Amino acid sequence: MTAANKNWLALGDSYTIGEGVQLYDSFPYQALQLLRAGGMQINAPEIVAQTGWTSGELIHHLQHRTRLLPRYDFVSLLIGVNNQYRGLPESEYADEFTILANKAKALAERGKVAVISIPDWGVTPFAAGRDTAVICEQIDQYNGINREISGKLGLSYINITETYRLEGGRPEGVAEDKLHPSAGIYAGWAEKLAAVFGKG
Repeated sequence: MTAANKNWLALGDSYTIGEGVQLYDSFPYQALQLLRAGGMQINAPEIVAQTGWTSGELIHHLQHRTRLLPRYDFVSLLIGVNNQYRGLPESEYADEFTILANKAKALAERGKVAVISIPDWGVTPFAAGRDTAVICEQIDQYNGINREISGKLGLSYINITETYRLEGGRPEGVAEDKLHPSAGIYAGWAEKLAAVFGKG
């Protein structure tokens, strides 16, 4: 890899890791291949994400356990599903997402930041027996928060939630754990992300 290659920081939780699929089928790595196929010289994404992380846990890791580059050409951010799952206050998420969004913007000072909406896990087989209407409503509230903050900061916003509600519960749309997206679902996210990062 040469110094001319672009760098990308991917922040998130199990969705960014690609829980339930091979690493190369995760949305960051599928987007990477699309960008490279389009002629971009770009390093593999630096992934700071872990299954189960809330926005607060991601902040803690960034502050205390991660050495980052001074700047990145691209930063992606998908976080919040575990806040909703644990029933944490929306006001807490708003405060923490603001911190993360500002951090992402600072790290990509002359680059691009893409915020990805939270998928609705209530459509998956894992949610059987739960009140999926409540999950849907809460996911919408969380996404309203991250969309508003992204807009105020001038960050790109990728809404994958509505399409995921149509496709995420189908047999071909879920991984073996019956919760996380399949490689095919991640491919759709990757296309949207590559379109944002590949502009101009």
